[in-house]
Amino acid sequence: MTRFHVFVIRAILGAGFAVLLSRMFYPDANLVYVAGLGIILVGLAYFAEYLRNRKKN
Repeated sequence: MTRFHVFVIRAILGAGFAVLLSRMFYPDANLVYVAGLGIILVGLAYFAEYLRNRKKN
């Protein structure tokens, strides 16, 4: 799998979880906040991968 495919999968999952979490806890949240949460979730996924790979080396 290429890096682009991994990014697309993470972006889709991040967006899905952002919508799910925002609708559960903040049903009246603005779309901008939901998009921001999705970006944060994808960023945290890449940060977790960085930490995991750093420990292997």
